[in-house]
Amino acid sequence: MTETLREPVERALELLREPPGEPDMSGGYLDLLGPPAQRSPSLAQSVMESTFLPRIYEKVWRPVGFNLAKGWPLGPDTAEEHATARDWLGLSHPGYAARPPATVLDVACGPGNVTRALAAGVGPGGLVVGLDASETMLARAVADTSPGDPVAYVRGDAVDLPFRDGAFDAVCCFGALYLFDDPWAALDGMTRVLKPGGKLVILTSRRPLTTPRLGAELLRRTTGFTAFGDTEITRALTARGYTSLRHHRYPLMQMVGASRA
Repeated sequence: MTETLREPVERALELLREPPGEPDMSGGYLDLLGPPAQRSPSLAQSVMESTFLPRIYEKVWRPVGFNLAKGWPLGPDTAEEHATARDWLGLSHPGYAARPPATVLDVACGPGNVTRALAAGVGPGGLVVGLDASETMLARAVADTSPGDPVAYVRGDAVDLPFRDGAFDAVCCFGALYLFDDPWAALDGMTRVLKPGGKLVILTSRRPLTTPRLGAELLRRTTGFTAFGDTEITRALTARGYTSLRHHRYPLMQMVGASRA
């Protein structure tokens, strides 16, 4: 690992609850999981952890699948989605002089496309940490990240986040909450690592109002994909004390932003 890549990873080490005595950075990211555990991932998780998907994720899978789910051509494209995320997280935009030195977490970052978009909105002293459990996704993320970018990648558990309480000014989770076995535990973890007053943004699934709840439950059981109801995420955030909620609804997706009390 080059020094320009190592420095952000070493900064990420300082955010951990229990930093390892001999951190593994051999892959260009901080590996906290070691060899893959024997488990039975859901169909949706298996697709995300494949070796093929990282190669097409950013240019094909995400822009086509997500943009259609957001109602393309009427819904926002990827660039607009990233701009909204920066805005709701209190960050700036690429090229602006006044960019905050924020510390940001991108949960389930995949190949790092959102991570890098957020990094463009932090100033000197800022850091964006992308966390994912997939070695193939993180290998792609490292390969696509330019040396000198304020970005560090961590291989860790997105539900049981390895970071200290209140370690981050902002937390983002795009296109992943619906894949977690326990999304509400994941949301609790994001809340724990977020500073009071910090910003949270989630882009996730949205179940059409005409879809029967039984059908959504069958989908979850057979594929591991959760189609969230129109108010499930906002109610969950309100129950956890979040304020200043924002909610953009799309045909099959929703973006929700809020501030931790």
